[in-house]
Formats: sequence, structure tokens, C-alpha cells
Amino acid sequence: MHGVRIGAQSSKIDDMKALDAFGLFSVSLMLVFYAFERKSRWCILGFAAACALGSAYGFLQGAWPFGLVEAIWSLVALKRWRNASGRKILGG
Repeated sequence: MHGVRIGAQSSKIDDMKALDAFGLFSVSLMLVFYAFERKSRWCILGFAAACALGSAYGFLQGAWPFGLVEAIWSLVALKRWRNASGRKILGG
């Protein structure tokens, strides 16, 4: 019986490691795309997508306030991307 518990516990830990890796990936993408937003409007779109991933991470880990705020950031970035479509980003 004790061996079953250890196996179940190991699976939970592996799931958390995967979720943590997904969260790290999401927020790292946010940072990279945010840093390059002024270079290209496509980086604004990348930031919006990364925020959506961050939102999914927040909801998956049970931190719904984080998930909600990241979803809002994603919508804000999409609006900024749409508004940037007709003009240059750098020097524009």
C-alpha cells in the first residue's frame, strides 16, 4: 500500500514540475516580447500570445486573479497591436 502512495506522490510532483516549466516558459516569453515591442508590431502580438499563455498558467495553478489579469493584459496588447498596424513602431 505504501508503494502506491509513493507512486501517486511522484506523479503529482512530475505534474507540478511540468506546470512550473510551462509557467516559466510563459513569463519568459512575455519578458522577451515586451523587450522588443518597439522593434516590431509582431512582438506586440507575441506579447499578447505570451500573456494568454500566462493566463492559462495562472488558471491551471489555481491562481485565478493572476489568470484574470494576464487575460486582460492579453486583450490590451491585442488592441495595441491592432492600433500599431498602420504605423512604424521605431521612430514612428
